[in-house]
Amino acid sequence: MASLLALKFDRPDGADRVLGTLQQLQAQQLIQIQDAAVVAWEQGKKKPKTRQLASMTGAGALGGAFWGMLFGLLFFIPFLGLAIGAGMGALMGHFTDYGIDDTFINQVREKVTPGTSALFLLVGEVTPDRVLEALKGEQIEVLQTNLSAEQEAKLRAAFAEDE
Repeated sequence: MASLLALKFDRPDGADRVLGTLQQLQAQQLIQIQDAAVVAWEQGKKKPKTRQLASMTGAGALGGAFWGMLFGLLFFIPFLGLAIGAGMGALMGHFTDYGIDDTFINQVREKVTPGTSALFLLVGEVTPDRVLEALKGEQIEVLQTNLSAEQEAKLRAAFAEDE
């Protein structure tokens, strides 16, 4: 079963830096990245740059439409006002299937601000101890995950140790 993770970094290049590390770990078969997208928000810019990575394991598991709708909802909806109307309920219902709810949307809006970045990952098999060791020293805040409660607690604890 795949897990969706959202990780926040205090620097605009943080997501790209950690993604590079994760791609190296994938080459060593320590993590299976099925899909990924990056948000980087440079200081002084009105909105962040977003991009879906080229498929990591064949066809993207979630697809560009998923990432496009999610990032539109997260970062551009305030500019659209009420034009979307009733469609918002249906859209939020779609994201709830992936473990993305209003709380997550609001948390990302509050925390991913100018000068920060975020990495959204859909991961399969992981060798947690090796991956966490490779990321030791990185300033990472876990915003969202649909891992088990025990797995999530270990992940949050590992990143909190470095603060």
